[in-house]
Order: sequence, then structure tokens, then C-alpha cells
Amino acid sequence: MTARIIDGKAFAAGLRERVAVAAAEVASIAKRKPGLAVVLVGEDPASAVYVRSKGKATVAAGMESFEHRLPADTTQETLEALVDRLNADPAVDGILVQLPLPGHLDESAIITRINPDKDVDGFHPVNAGRLATGLEGFVPCTPLGCLMLLRDVLGDLSGRQAVVIGRSNIVGKPMAQLLIGDSCTVTVAHSRTRDLPDVVRRADIVVAAVGRAKMVKPEWIKPGATLIDVGINRTDDGLVGDIDPACAEVAGAMTPVPGGVGPMTIAVLLRNTVVSAARRDGVTLSAAI
Repeated sequence: MTARIIDGKAFAAGLRERVAVAAAEVASIAKRKPGLAVVLVGEDPASAVYVRSKGKATVAAGMESFEHRLPADTTQETLEALVDRLNADPAVDGILVQLPLPGHLDESAIITRINPDKDVDGFHPVNAGRLATGLEGFVPCTPLGCLMLLRDVLGDLSGRQAVVIGRSNIVGKPMAQLLIGDSCTVTVAHSRTRDLPDVVRRADIVVAAVGRAKMVKPEWIKPGATLIDVGINRTDDGLVGDIDPACAEVAGAMTPVPGGVGPMTIAVLLRNTVVSAARRDGVTLSAAI
């Protein structure tokens, strides 16, 4: 068996096209473009590259991009004041504060400062609660992108056994909640899980998000399982995921690294921003995105 490779890059391109159509629809009815504000504190090279990519993708989708770059020694009060201004700005539908922040800043306080209805990253505790209780809100972009890929590959997920390896607030926990919402039977595994290979071996769906290169081995995989690799690890061999590529000989389908989950994150961020704009202006989109 050789696994089908799940082309996240192609799916993300299609999603961005649908977002652009929805953004034009919002602009036509609301007489303004949806707007995304991104805040970068400091000069972390990886974060700076990511912010530039977000800005270009936002403009390409027909939306307004508002970029705020602050020095690394920015105070908590200054950053909170900027978030307050963005919360009050009617041109801004989505606010994203690029993480990680410099160590002297309180990330939790900044995340909870963002208006939950503009929290297109889906990190605010209110949005986490909405997800957990099945209410409408914003979901973190990476797990929502993973769910979109799974639905595209498998269709109905009802009744499938799923294992999420990793319990972070950004990926693991919301991924588990999304799968529960699609009627999967979900196990959340982590560093203290006993006999992890045996737990994974029972799964029809495996989502790996732990940040350990090639941790998941072929002998852990149920034949025909679908594997979603969220990990991005820099090694001497280049970028690799949390799932050993050799698992392709056992799995039914799997995402590559790079080119799998990664491209979905920005595409879903744009999607969330357009959804926010439509909600705020009372626009009913003609097609779901």
C-alpha cells in the first residue's frame, strides 16, 4: 500500500479563491473591504516572514491589510492600547497578534484583550468555550484547516476512531473538539500516554502535533489510516514532520511536510476574517467557505 498524498497546497489555493469571491461579495454589499490587522512585536525572522506572507495573501484576496510593527522593548501598556484601538476600529474585522511575544510581555493578557468577535486566530478563551459547547465562534486556523482536509479526503467522519497526539491550546485541544463535533471517537494522547504505539494503532485518523521529528513510526499505523502531520521540525535533512515519511507504506492517505497542513493556516485565517466581516455587517454569503 502506498498512501495518497493529501495536497494541502492545492486545497488552500482553492480555499483562497473562494475567500476572494466572498470578500468581493462583502465589499459589494457593505461598501468596504474586509480588514485584517496583524501586530508584530520585535524582529524575530521567522515571524517577520510569516507576517509578510499574511499581508500579501490578504491583499491578494481583495481585503485590507493593516500591519503594525512594534519594537522588541514595547511595553505591555503600549501593546494593550494598540489592541484596544483595533478592537474599536470599524475597518478591522480580524486581529492577529503574532506569537511568540518577547518574554517581558504577558501573552495571555494580550490574547484575552482582543474582542472575541475579531479573534480570527481563535485563541481567546471565549472562542475556546464556544467551540467546546458547540456555539458559533472562531476556531484556531491550523486545526480547522486539518478538519477541512480530512473532510475532503474521507467525507463523513462519523464513527471513526481518531487519535490526536499533542494537547496544546493552539492545535491539540481544538482539533479534538472539532473531531468530536464531527462525531468521531477521539483520544488525546501526549507525552505521558502509556503504550502510545498501541493507542495510535487503533486509529482511523491520526493528527500529530507534538514537534518531535519523525516520532510516529510505520509500525504504529493501522493499515489504511489517514494521517495529518502538523509538525514542522528543522533537521540536518531539512524540514520534516512528526510522522515518519515511511508511514506512507502503511497509511491510506497522509499530508506531506512541507506542502500539507502549512498552506492551510493562512488560507483559514483569511476565511475567518471574511466570515467576521460578513457577521459584523449582516451579510449572508451566497456560498459557505
